Amino acid sequence: MDKNQVLKKYFGYDSFREGQETLIDALLNGQDVFGIMPTGAGKSLCYQVPALLMEGITLVVSPLISLMKDQVGTLNQAGIHAAFLNSSLTAGQYHKALELAKTGRYKIIYVAPERLLLDEFLSFALQVKISMVTVDEAHCVSQWGQDFRPSYLKISEFIRLLPVRPVVSAFTATATSEVREDILAALDLQQPEMVTTGFDRKNLFYTVSTKKDKFAEVINYLAQHPAESGIIYCLTRKTVEEVCGKLLLRGIPATRYHAGLSDKERQQNQDDFLYDISPVMVATNAFGMGIDKSNVRFVIHYNMPKNIESYYQEAGRAGRDGEEATCILLYAPQDVALNQFLIEQEVENEALTEEDMQFVKERDRERLKQMTFYCTTNECLRDFVLRYFGEYTSNYCGKCSNCLTEFVDIDVTKIAQAVIECVKRCGQRFGMTVITETLRGSQSVKLKQNRMVENPCFGKLADVPVFRIRQVIQFLCQKQYLFVTDDKYPVVKLTETSKDVFLQTPVIMKAAKEREHKKKPKETVALGDMDYSLFEKLRKLRMELAKAEHIPPYIVFSDKSLKEMAAKKPKTKEAFLEINGVGENKCQKYGKRFLETIAEKEKSL
Repeated sequence: MDKNQVLKKYFGYDSFREGQETLIDALLNGQDVFGIMPTGAGKSLCYQVPALLMEGITLVVSPLISLMKDQVGTLNQAGIHAAFLNSSLTAGQYHKALELAKTGRYKIIYVAPERLLLDEFLSFALQVKISMVTVDEAHCVSQWGQDFRPSYLKISEFIRLLPVRPVVSAFTATATSEVREDILAALDLQQPEMVTTGFDRKNLFYTVSTKKDKFAEVINYLAQHPAESGIIYCLTRKTVEEVCGKLLLRGIPATRYHAGLSDKERQQNQDDFLYDISPVMVATNAFGMGIDKSNVRFVIHYNMPKNIESYYQEAGRAGRDGEEATCILLYAPQDVALNQFLIEQEVENEALTEEDMQFVKERDRERLKQMTFYCTTNECLRDFVLRYFGEYTSNYCGKCSNCLTEFVDIDVTKIAQAVIECVKRCGQRFGMTVITETLRGSQSVKLKQNRMVENPCFGKLADVPVFRIRQVIQFLCQKQYLFVTDDKYPVVKLTETSKDVFLQTPVIMKAAKEREHKKKPKETVALGDMDYSLFEKLRKLRMELAKAEHIPPYIVFSDKSLKEMAAKKPKTKEAFLEINGVGENKCQKYGKRFLETIAEKEKSL
């Protein structure tokens, strides 16, 4: 077989997506590769297709048990022999898997990085032919990445111990230029073929909400989308418990996931989410990496994450099937303080020196600042994220809350001048909250203790709402008229351009008009006249098959495949094989049942 035949037979696709073929061809030619592709762009196929065409075994180094199980389950469903080796296996299961691997049963083996240099695994690796080592979630190898794992640094050492160096491939969805350079060096990639397909996920709608009642926002969204599956991310375990509990009291089928639960409960809750028993998952950022659930229609961040890399990765778990999905961030100023606290509480990392740890914390504070700018900007949200990763667009996407909100230019010169004067008069010693309270004329104990009630600017903006003062301070920081330090307790400071605010040129800031705007309606399907009642029947059949086989429904077929079936209504096996996502193995296994359901629906018309 060639690459195109493998693609169709096992994965059910007629053509490759952007970047896939370039990387596959390079690997088949024995060249290292480095692919930076957004979630849902098909990174896995870039190494799975050549793995099936290469002579020996492909080892895939993967950071999480859930990721391995999901990938191996999907491969086995496609008729490909694959296995994983991690701590979830008993000693007996682990030994048996290694013995079967030695006989050549598996073409693809997923392995945790911690196992690479263990005697038993290393002995196995030295006895078999390893054609390729693939590093999934490659940003974990970078000490400056948001998910650094010291065990990933063992990968290059493992490769050097092999009698023949295999081809090496690395893949990630999130990598700034700094992290890319670190990956290239840490993995010792040799003249790799590098492909960056871009970070834009065009099917995602981005929105930031600053309303005070976050839970009411969640309930309102879920009420409008009752049949959808999604994830609600919270910063702390306590918030996860509170939000999940309140959802359950309102009869919403939700479950939870955080590090405080037992392994058994976490696994059960994850399975309930994957099987759509509890389609709403409330979780900390401990959940999600490697979860290949294709029908996640929304991701809500109940709190602001600490950096754009994490936000992009977590929000990107929506819409993996390419269908329209929504990413909502519920922002409150308190989220900034909570993230600052969490950064300071991070435990020392034995792989880093004290000096390195200080550098990491400074970097994390700067990333938090950029995340805060994202939440407070009036510019295109998509463009903001893309610029962060080094891509530049027109600053208008038409698919984010800012682009669909009508803004007006307002003159904030007097507010800006009062803010800068207050910062100067207090000796640049306080943070945003103290500055805001002083300008508003608050009688708080803290202001009295710091003698800010005696500041000449005290009460100068008593008639200006708190939110507007904070908006202007954020705006002045973005425009570099002010800056906030990266200290444990951030302080507002002046810059060389602060004095420019007092020149004759007015300070103009964009602000949303005080009226509601309807969001652009979602494009539900681009397949012509889809039969929605047939789609529901196919979903029901998929659930029955999934329950019988104890696998998540999306592993049988994705929503996207079902929608295409409901639109095209195939009548023969040959026509069924033309549906995207239907390979020979799945056609043989499920084709008859799905074709019968389609035929029955047609007869009833």
